[in-house]
Amino acid sequence: MKAPLIKVTSPSFCKNEILTRELSARPFQIVLNTRGERLQGASLSDFLADADAAIIGLEKIDAPLLAACPRLQIISKYGVGLDNVDQDACRNRGVAVGWTPGVNRRSVAEMTVGLMIALSRNLFVTSQQMRLGDWDKNGGRQLSNLRIGIIGLGHVGQELVRLLKPFDCSIWANDIADRENFCREEGVTLTTKESLFTSSDIVSLHVPFSKETRFLINAETLDLMKPDAFLINTSRGGVVDQEALKLALKARRIAGAAIDVYAHEPPDDRELLELPNLVCTPHIAGNSWEAVVAMGRSAIQHLDTFFNGGALPNVIAPTEFDLLYLRKTA
Repeated sequence: MKAPLIKVTSPSFCKNEILTRELSARPFQIVLNTRGERLQGASLSDFLADADAAIIGLEKIDAPLLAACPRLQIISKYGVGLDNVDQDACRNRGVAVGWTPGVNRRSVAEMTVGLMIALSRNLFVTSQQMRLGDWDKNGGRQLSNLRIGIIGLGHVGQELVRLLKPFDCSIWANDIADRENFCREEGVTLTTKESLFTSSDIVSLHVPFSKETRFLINAETLDLMKPDAFLINTSRGGVVDQEALKLALKARRIAGAAIDVYAHEPPDDRELLELPNLVCTPHIAGNSWEAVVAMGRSAIQHLDTFFNGGALPNVIAPTEFDLLYLRKTA
């Protein structure tokens, strides 16, 4: 029987020697995206046209793409978000989706804590000022005992709560899901979004991108925030109205912000990126070395399960394992 043809679109997966070596040890035919750039449109459909399975990162998987790739049996997600995968289109064509939620939760939560400390202690601003010869000894505020507002208490939000424990912060949270048990156990106050925005010293976003969360942060919500408050977004770019954030930062309506994700990546709004009270990073919150390997291994494990009926050796099983078999409906 001919081995399944597996194609990997994600440039970062293809550059990782551990992941490519472990995938190559499988009884599959392997083709990697060696261009070093994210495929899209015709280049993506051409690349996947004859594939039996694909390991994808942020590439858009929709109905036209699937129609152009009739051999595809499974999409295995390298990463945690599914906003770039049209699940209905996959279901209609009988294409399985392999996905492990929360596999990089520690990586994102750790970086979020780092951004909180850096913003509150004025590390980024004073570092830039020193490069320009300005000796500014404004050390900001301690993270300890600040009120932290967390929107989204999923895998990352809950991990963030645990990491903040030594700082004795007052943590307020909001989530559309029922998180009462977790909040009771961890001492978190569930509240409305309005109360969270108006009362928090730092607002941190940990929600998926959807129609409901698009522009969750906008001119109105930014106006609710305290003038000395900070905003952090390590979730998805479309959750924040970047133009509204730019105007709020320019007017010093809020003290500052840190964003790791953007509506379009890489971002090209230089006016926003060069604001002195904005910390911007290139979508790396979930890309610690450990998280990259764990995400890649979980993607490989989905292929193992789909084609072989069980995980093969030398793959570290993720903490949670979900394989969504989206079978074609009658």
